[in-house]
This record gives sequence, structure tokens and C-alpha cells, in this order.
Amino acid sequence: MRVGNLKVKMQLLCGDEIAFGPGKADLLEAIDREGSISGAGRALGMSYRRAWLLVDAMRRCWSEPLVDTLAGGGKERGARVTEHGRAVLRAYRALEGEVAELAIGSVLIEGVRDTPLPLT
Repeated sequence: MRVGNLKVKMQLLCGDEIAFGPGKADLLEAIDREGSISGAGRALGMSYRRAWLLVDAMRRCWSEPLVDTLAGGGKERGARVTEHGRAVLRAYRALEGEVAELAIGSVLIEGVRDTPLPLT
């Protein structure tokens, strides 16, 4: 998330693993939109393997699943974001918004140049 020249990257950790962060938030939104992990990966320009590894990390880090995968030969294929996944995503996006609001008008935003001065 960027606000002016401030870039904030919030990550929730589970041991040394990233349980949730901007990439996983984007992936959940894409899974919700596309209805599958492979479709979400394609929409985000990432490989199926990378998308699956992110989903698997969320599975291992959360006490409740954020994504349900549906296997089968009929209509019931793909993946969906669970209600818990939606709640986590809403809370994460809300926190991003709060951080952005705190940053607006801050000396951190107002006092930094767009580009550095040349070396002297």
C-alpha cells in the first residue's frame, strides 16, 4: 500500500511464515472473483504453483481455513473464499485504510522529497 511516498507493507506472521500480507490479500480477492486458484494465479500473473503455495501457507497458519478447494468432475470444481477468509480479508483491508489515514498529513508524507538531491 502506498500513500504518497510512504510504502507500508503489513504482514501477519506465524512463526517464520507469513500468515497474511498484501500478496495473500490480493490472491484471496482473485480467488473470490475467479472461482479457482489457477484462475486467480493467471489473473495476478503468477504461476499455479506459486498461488497454490500461498494458499497452502494460509492453510497451515490459520486455525480455520481461508480457502476451500472443491475437487470433482462436475460443476463443483475450483476454490472459494470461506466466511472466515472474507472476515480476515475485510479486517486486513480496513487496517490498511486506517494506516493510510494516519499517514495523510503526517510529517513522514509531507516532509520527504519526490527524488533525492544529487550527491555533493
